[in-house]
Amino acid sequence: MASKKNAPYWFQGQGIWSDLPEDYWNNWGWQLRNRITTLQQLESHMTLTEQERKGCQFANQKLALAITPYFFNLIDREDEDCPIRKQVIPRGDEMTVAPWESVDPLGEDSHLVVPGLVHRYPDRVLFLVTDRCAAYCRYCTRSRMVSNSQGYDFHPKIEEAFDYLESNKNIRDVLISGGDPLLLSDNKIDRLLGRLQQIEHIQFIRIGSRIPVFLPQRITPALCQILIKHEPVWMSIHVNHPRECTWELKEACGRLARAGVPLGNQSVLLKGVNDDIETMKDLVHRLLQMRVRPYYLYQLDSITGSSHFKVDIEKGIEIIRGLQGHTSGYAVPQYVIDAPKGGGKIPINPNYVERVSKDEIVLKNFEGKLFRYATETSPDCQQPDSFPAELFA
Repeated sequence: MASKKNAPYWFQGQGIWSDLPEDYWNNWGWQLRNRITTLQQLESHMTLTEQERKGCQFANQKLALAITPYFFNLIDREDEDCPIRKQVIPRGDEMTVAPWESVDPLGEDSHLVVPGLVHRYPDRVLFLVTDRCAAYCRYCTRSRMVSNSQGYDFHPKIEEAFDYLESNKNIRDVLISGGDPLLLSDNKIDRLLGRLQQIEHIQFIRIGSRIPVFLPQRITPALCQILIKHEPVWMSIHVNHPRECTWELKEACGRLARAGVPLGNQSVLLKGVNDDIETMKDLVHRLLQMRVRPYYLYQLDSITGSSHFKVDIEKGIEIIRGLQGHTSGYAVPQYVIDAPKGGGKIPINPNYVERVSKDEIVLKNFEGKLFRYATETSPDCQQPDSFPAELFA
């Protein structure tokens, strides 16, 4: 087993389930069967605020309550502002809908070509294969469909989707998502990946999953063998706060990495969870230690009932500015807004360009210092007749 050096609070253990046999705890089926899904179960383990109680009573009209025992152990039950608690325990704020919010903020339903298959980009598709997750994030952009609390009645047409993929030779990239596709059985995942790999023009297969974070026990040797069988398969996981970077998650990511799965992370910028530089820096450093590349930092999608999570865009830019130049380049995610109504991901970056002319570009570095970079047409840009021999020594 790898060293736990420099990994404070990474080993989570069984917490309030400490008397349970370890074989049960490490069984992902047991974790799913024993999820916390009701107000009564929650109140048997912790004292809820009035806002949380109202949220739980409303949850089955918007997005179901479900928390795996493993992830519940990460909650500080004495802290009402715990960043893990905010992500998975409903609040009455979800009942308030702002004018700019909608049930389908990214316009996915308007780009459905087959039930379950979203074709928005020229060469890429989103393949939604289930509406179930191990636990439900309270800011979920697909809360209209996942858990079926809003009566969406999701039924993907898998064979029709394959027919569409086979007939459209422009598609080279398939992102499998949901819900969470790693909740499918090993056999279904095996068949799904096998069918996709049989389509000659599909070059890139990705899985979007929060299962390693909510349910690391699911990343079994058998699942890893399936991923090896169908390599290369890429995976994007979803970690928002350093406290989620437990020893169990680190081990799960290690198993995936050893199975040849390149790992990236997608975080959502959430008020009171990760909206400060130090928290984000701690998170991205821990991700790199787990062999996970910080990939995207998303501005919150305008899903109904999410305004209490919304962070000002200037704050997001400030966080990226606080990372750029102050940590490894690999640790800096791309800050993006997924544009409403299907506009796609648009980068939002600090402005490092002061001025551009035909002769030069003036740049500001991470320290705020200015630098001139001459263009090829600039009279100041002179090429040497020869290079010093020591360059080639």
